[in-house]
Amino acid sequence: MTEKDYQLFGTKILNPKTKEVGLLICIWKNKFSDRDVDYATCINKQGKCYNIELDNIEVLDDYQK
Repeated sequence: MTEKDYQLFGTKILNPKTKEVGLLICIWKNKFSDRDVDYATCINKQGKCYNIELDNIEVLDDYQK
């Protein structure tokens, strides 16, 4: 079973592929045959959960306009 890390729960993120703002739920490792890849489970404003590579999201801080 994959261990999930909830320390960043609720962090505001931007998905650059879809240009949507959402919230990060948890981080986990996806084990492929040749390497492990960090993934994040996120939720968008419509309430849809999705998994995305951690390198493919940007953290938004509250001070950005």
